[in-house]
Amino acid sequence: MAEIVIDNLRKDYGDFTAVEASSFKVCDGEFFMLLGPSGCGKTTTMRMIAGLEMPTSGKIYIDGEDVSGKPAADRDIAFVFQMFALYPHLNVRNNIIYPLKSEGMPRAQINKKLAEVSKILGIEDILKRPVGGLSGGDRQRVALGRAIVRDPKAFLMDEPLGALDVEFRERMAEELRALHDRMNATTIYVTHDQLEAMQMGDKIVVMNHGVIEQFGAPQIIYDKPATMFVANFIGSPSMNFLRFAGKVSPNDTSVLLGEHTVDVPRQLAAHEGGLVLGIRPEHIILSDDGAYRAEVLASEYLGTNQIITLNTAHGQIKARIRADKTVTTGANVGLKFNSAQITLFEEQSEKAILSELNEGVLEDG
Repeated sequence: MAEIVIDNLRKDYGDFTAVEASSFKVCDGEFFMLLGPSGCGKTTTMRMIAGLEMPTSGKIYIDGEDVSGKPAADRDIAFVFQMFALYPHLNVRNNIIYPLKSEGMPRAQINKKLAEVSKILGIEDILKRPVGGLSGGDRQRVALGRAIVRDPKAFLMDEPLGALDVEFRERMAEELRALHDRMNATTIYVTHDQLEAMQMGDKIVVMNHGVIEQFGAPQIIYDKPATMFVANFIGSPSMNFLRFAGKVSPNDTSVLLGEHTVDVPRQLAAHEGGLVLGIRPEHIILSDDGAYRAEVLASEYLGTNQIITLNTAHGQIKARIRADKTVTTGANVGLKFNSAQITLFEEQSEKAILSELNEGVLEDG
């Protein structure tokens, strides 16, 4: 397997910039997620890494070699796509070994590799079956087998679970991660599903409009979002935003939210003007002695917890609370915030005002 380094990558289509100044590193053996909404540039980035698209500028290094101008066939990378692209006239066995036969590999070696891969994927019993009659999960395993059997330097996966139903997706996500851990394979995985990215990834790049918004471990991405876009895109429900006018200095440990003082992490930068206080639903506490007041608009029961929609002087927010706590629609309740989990953003730039607690948010980017 190999380390992959992306250095200032850019892709233009005429006047349209699909990917702009992207830089990140995928470590050897890492499960790396490219995450973002449709049209954000994640698939274009992966296609440039694969050699299916040539970059307008920038460099791509695979295992220390500059492959920026090399075609896909010379990059030793395996692909797994949402549409499995299996050969319908071949059975499972012949679909998996097709790339090895194309390379002229000896039959004995092919059979050995087939046995190893089919055991890893648990498909020994379907090798003679035609692919047309397989379930979605088995077809995905066959597609994975055809990629794995080549022993490539890296795997590129473009929303490979997108065509499966929810139950299959959850099961295959677990299997893909377990397979990666057994093989220690360098993998770049494209998805628009933030839950999939958080569940499977070692590192995540969050993209928007061709730009990398944040790069880091899933917990950092979730707990310390670098921008309001990341805070809104990651999490269900997403982070709450309370907009207010004020100022913050490097030594401040609180802000004035209306008439109420709210503790916040100490900031590294000063700002005056439009501010946004970001807080996730699970870090809001309903408390009788909470000074900040809100009206209960609705309650959504989710089994182990419930989501409460609240109307405040600074807009609607959501709180995640215990399922057994009774709340009444229309009631006026007090709120407390977990101050350590608050992120302050500049309203105009929508960027986080980094605190001492999240100083390393952008260190990988």
